[in-house]
Amino acid sequence: MHNLTAALAVACYATALSAQTPEAPRYRADSVVLTRRAAIVAALNNNPQLEVGREQTAQARARRVSAIALPDPVLSYSLDNQPGFLDFGLAGERNAALTVAIPFPDKFRLRNSIGNADIGSFEAGYTALRQQIAAQTSRSYDSLLVAVKHRDDFRLTRDLAADFLKKTQARFDAGTVPRLDVIRARVALAQAENDLIASERDVSVTIDAIDRLMGRPVGTPVIPGDSLSVPPALPPLEALMGAAQRDRPELAQIASERAGARASTNLAREYWMPDFALGATRDYGPGGSGALFSAGFVLPLPFLHWSHVRGEIGENVHRERELSATQRDLQAQVAQDVRAAYASASTALRQAVYLRDELLPSAREAYRVATVSYSLGGSSALDVLDAQRSLIDAQTQYADALAAANSSRADLALAVGRLPETLP
Repeated sequence: MHNLTAALAVACYATALSAQTPEAPRYRADSVVLTRRAAIVAALNNNPQLEVGREQTAQARARRVSAIALPDPVLSYSLDNQPGFLDFGLAGERNAALTVAIPFPDKFRLRNSIGNADIGSFEAGYTALRQQIAAQTSRSYDSLLVAVKHRDDFRLTRDLAADFLKKTQARFDAGTVPRLDVIRARVALAQAENDLIASERDVSVTIDAIDRLMGRPVGTPVIPGDSLSVPPALPPLEALMGAAQRDRPELAQIASERAGARASTNLAREYWMPDFALGATRDYGPGGSGALFSAGFVLPLPFLHWSHVRGEIGENVHRERELSATQRDLQAQVAQDVRAAYASASTALRQAVYLRDELLPSAREAYRVATVSYSLGGSSALDVLDAQRSLIDAQTQYADALAAANSSRADLALAVGRLPETLP
């Protein structure tokens, strides 16, 4: 009798373990296998938002070329000394003039500085956009991994619930359990099927998000080539703080804007500088002479000096002060972002390790004991269903914790000003 009981226990436990093996995922033949790194590279190469950033930078370069270009010469032709109104044929003089106005030379230097600052600002913004797209792709990839993991867990739950229903029905037919246990087992199976249907939707939504980030047609199937795992330990916070103050593109962007504002202020203060004019004139009328050349300058008379000081000069001065205050606040914000992201990443990493080492093994052991005990008639159906729910909840928490640990690491890289894969 003891041997028969032991054999029954081993057989029931083996059945439970075989039911825990998730079935192989079924994918379409045209699915694309992508690792996290490959997804980030594809997004950085094909995302339309990055193309927008590149075109905006090209526009800034074109504006600089226009700002430092020499003005176009002006060609004029006039019929002078006409005896009557619009009597062109009897005009005494027929003058052709070619003139060009040359701004004060230092204005070219300042406009060039303004153009370079504008280019630097857009380049820094483009770098920030690349980092944001990379971090967003990494988070979406984590969402896909956790959605696939939840789907596999729900498939396992459905298989366990179906196996438990068979055992409960057999015991009910043998008269050892009440009909209520069979009903409970059927309810558990229905809940598992419903959760599995919902998980298919989550997988589809996350795949669509990755497709859009990578610039591919939405709906293209994706198979994740990586799996959820505990990320490596974090680098020291002090090193990340110094790297963020050096590498954050927002700080480089505000520095370029400040340089452009200083050049704009100096350019506004040169309102009284003279511009030069060169010209050549020739009379093609009767008795006309040869070409005559002229050179001179145009000097503004600053009688309303206060209007310039309080107007465009004052505007640029206050713009410099605004950007200086913005830079100080941005430096503090960068430090706050790094500390907050580091705290989130550290907490998520600790939670993932705790769930892996403590909660998940305990939940698995509790389910094993409840299943074997129920097979031997020593526990109720409620005990098995509670242990099963606890196991699935623990697996779900662990998958969510792994995704949070990896996503928070990508957020930390973004706060430091680096791509997710380059965080030490």
